[in-house]
Amino acid sequence: MRQAVLALLLCVLTATAAPAQWALPQNLPPAEYGTVLIDRASSRSGAAAVVFSHAVHRVRHTCRVCHFELEFNFRANTTEITEAASRGGKYCGAAGCHDGKAVFGHEQPNCGRCHAGSRSADTRTAAVLAPLPKDRFGNGVDWVKAVEKGLIRPASHLIAPQADLSFDKRLLLEAEWHNIPPAVFPHKSHVAVLDCNNCHPDIFNIKKKTTKHFAMVRILQREFCGVCHLTVAFPMDDCKRCHPRTR
Repeated sequence: MRQAVLALLLCVLTATAAPAQWALPQNLPPAEYGTVLIDRASSRSGAAAVVFSHAVHRVRHTCRVCHFELEFNFRANTTEITEAASRGGKYCGAAGCHDGKAVFGHEQPNCGRCHAGSRSADTRTAAVLAPLPKDRFGNGVDWVKAVEKGLIRPASHLIAPQADLSFDKRLLLEAEWHNIPPAVFPHKSHVAVLDCNNCHPDIFNIKKKTTKHFAMVRILQREFCGVCHLTVAFPMDDCKRCHPRTR
């Protein structure tokens, strides 16, 4: 139903049949949305893939901790994670994470807690999500309200306190489609959970008007905003979150 409504909307907007590149990726069920399978080497070594739940970790830490301090790439299975590196204090095994002190470590009988093999084997996420404020999209949680109400207090660092990033510039991004209101990008809500260099310059060129090919079709192909907002952050279904004047 969701895909059919989107296809109809795009046909109206473009006055032509919506091409395949405009189709949204099929979202996972709410309890699995934002859960990724990490399998760079596990299967080859006879172990099940690691099931990583962003929701379970998000209640404890902001995105900055893993994607800045611990140097995890945004795209799954592109970070050079190894069991030896984790046991040596890097990535998942960093001090304050799965080091066997702050959180369970890399010894038996803990292996199966991460090497579960499939998203459906994850039984922790649904329990974590249940008491949090509801939303209609993604994993069904309004994470902003969860923080505002003090239901979760995610830490912004493990290693060094985050610098003051109270940057509140809002960008107005004109849409190229006829009758589509501009998108609004609020830096404030992003720097609350990320570091500037998470996005700049690799995802967005920081120089004005030099981010080439920034268009919705590229976002739907998991570029630019789609790096996060098709996999972990609220998905593209929630049009009004970015285009607030949408009727």
